[in-house]
Amino acid sequence: MAILNSIRKRGIFLILIIALALFAFILSDVLTKGNRGSKGQDTIATINGTDISRQSFMEEVEATQRNLGPNGNTTQAMNMVWDRELRSTIMDEQIEKAGLTVEKAQIDNALKTSLAKNPTFLNDAGQVDEGKIQEYIASIKVSSPEMYKQWLKFEDQTADGVLQATYNNMIKGGLRATIAEGEQEYHFQNDNLNFQYVMVPYSKIADEDVKVSDEEIKKYVAAHPNDFQVEPQADIQYVFFAEKPSEADTKEAKTAIASLLNDKVEYNQDTKTNDTIAGFRNTKDYEEYVNANSDVPYYDRWMFKKDLPQTVADTLINLKKGDIYGPYKVEDALYISKVMDTKKMPDSTESKHILIRYVGTMRAPETITRTKEEAKKLADSILNVVKKDKSKFADLASKFSDDSSKDNGGDLGSTTPGRMVPPFDDFIFNNPTGTIGLVETDFGFHVVEVGKQSGAKPTIKLATVVKNIEPSDKTINQVFSDASKFEVAVLDGDFTELAKAQNLELKPVNKMGNMDSNIPGIGQNRTIVNWAFNEDTKVGDSKRFSVPDGYAIAQLTRKNPKGLMSVEEASAKVTPILRNEKKAKKIQESIKGTSLEEVAASQNVVVQTVTGVTMANPQIASTSEPKVVGMAFGTKPGETTPLVNGSNGVYKVKVTAFNPAPKLESYVNFTNQLSSKEAPSAPSQVFNALKKKATIEDNRANFY
Repeated sequence: MAILNSIRKRGIFLILIIALALFAFILSDVLTKGNRGSKGQDTIATINGTDISRQSFMEEVEATQRNLGPNGNTTQAMNMVWDRELRSTIMDEQIEKAGLTVEKAQIDNALKTSLAKNPTFLNDAGQVDEGKIQEYIASIKVSSPEMYKQWLKFEDQTADGVLQATYNNMIKGGLRATIAEGEQEYHFQNDNLNFQYVMVPYSKIADEDVKVSDEEIKKYVAAHPNDFQVEPQADIQYVFFAEKPSEADTKEAKTAIASLLNDKVEYNQDTKTNDTIAGFRNTKDYEEYVNANSDVPYYDRWMFKKDLPQTVADTLINLKKGDIYGPYKVEDALYISKVMDTKKMPDSTESKHILIRYVGTMRAPETITRTKEEAKKLADSILNVVKKDKSKFADLASKFSDDSSKDNGGDLGSTTPGRMVPPFDDFIFNNPTGTIGLVETDFGFHVVEVGKQSGAKPTIKLATVVKNIEPSDKTINQVFSDASKFEVAVLDGDFTELAKAQNLELKPVNKMGNMDSNIPGIGQNRTIVNWAFNEDTKVGDSKRFSVPDGYAIAQLTRKNPKGLMSVEEASAKVTPILRNEKKAKKIQESIKGTSLEEVAASQNVVVQTVTGVTMANPQIASTSEPKVVGMAFGTKPGETTPLVNGSNGVYKVKVTAFNPAPKLESYVNFTNQLSSKEAPSAPSQVFNALKKKATIEDNRANFY
């Protein structure tokens, strides 16, 4: 009571303290997020000064993810929307500069093209009906504002598509090669040289004899910045503490599944008596029992040895009807199986059929109008004919079968058990070659002929109870404890050494981008990626993350901002270039003489000859050497080039003959050839160039 009175007396003082604390918290948030302000909170990106709204972007991501279905994830949808928004924003700017507009008639035509395969908008003639479009729009405008909003978005996207297509067509239209370029292309392809050459390979000098320093690599990267630009990157390493069953969990699960074999007695509250509940060994309905007690439903199928778990296949395939086997372990589950039946049957068979569909059968096209009774009557009639004369099967299939097999005379080729729908499957595998009969499935009536079969092999039909082995609460708690202890230990210890000491596998993940989401060994996990790129996370920091089936303790091992590659990253690409430059210099310094023969003698190589070399295909001894061939084309017959550093070595060339192609009356074909080669890729090249030039502030990592 005294405490309450004390608080009342100091009420105003406490309110001031709380207010100051809240103010400090808000001020800290403002200072931390700094310059982002409200724009940073509401803007997913800024492209050439155009803001992309966070709310609209996220709505698009949600809609796209819904359209992707159950297998689509947020990252996939987000990247699709980003690519779309980036292209739209960049291209809209160019389209506006070009003064392009789109007419309603163009949009209407584009909409009709997009809707051409949607039955909602087609008339009886199979054509897009403007009236049906307007009827649909009026309907959703009243009944579903969300669908109407999506339709308006669809119209906008269609208009954008028309504008972008117009812009791209203008680009392609302007990329027409000239006659002079066509003539040049003709000569590139057909003028050719004969020449002799000497080549001193770079491999003559061992790599270890030529050192390339880090400083030289750094200077090369700085001199060629466009070739070595990288986005922000980070490296991590992590260990995984898996929530997997212990030996005790497995033993307990084995005892539990074994108890299912025998009957058990339960007290019945209603009858006040003990009831005997049949176990797996004595149940009368195995399908019902399996479905009630197994983690995997009843599987009614004949299985060959190859279909059984490999570790127990030899044992199971040799059991007899009524035998029970188990419990046995397969991966992380325990099984008990009872043999329902055994027999021998072919593991492959050929077949052919004539399918007669009727209204309401699976995947029946709208052109099918016959009733079930009419279909049965037609199928019976065909069956009678082919039973009397099998040679008519193919002709009747071509005329009557309601599927694509009609083009092959009804031939379905060879199949294995379980590939066809059950009634069809049962017929072709349980009847001998040559049997003809009628089979009804969800697709309609099938007049079937069984074809050539493989030799009969043992098969087995099993009823199997499967129980997944789950980690117990005790095991899960122990895994959490172990992960937490490691997390604390690495704060003051060496991450790598501690992992080795505990026999934990150390898993590196290199060159992560700030918009990556997949962590090898873990799967989709933006939380870890965001942590690695957080400005407060420093190299050497570590953190524990809850991941599917356990915990990952991750450590940040490298973080590079956007810019040029580091020496380590660029080394693999730059070192061979600089090494060959140094080798070329050494080779040139060691060469004596000026003629091919003198050079060859001084380097212990031979003079070689090539003929018919063109500019379009600058091959020397199956190696592309454009620099060397270009130098040769600039040299007159009888003259010798200076030493040339090629791709594979140092060359010296003596031109023996220049063979010009004869002049043509017209070079139109080559002009058209050039135009058709360049035009298709022009739009994507233009967009990539515009994207490279664009000023893009990408804030997606702040929200995803």
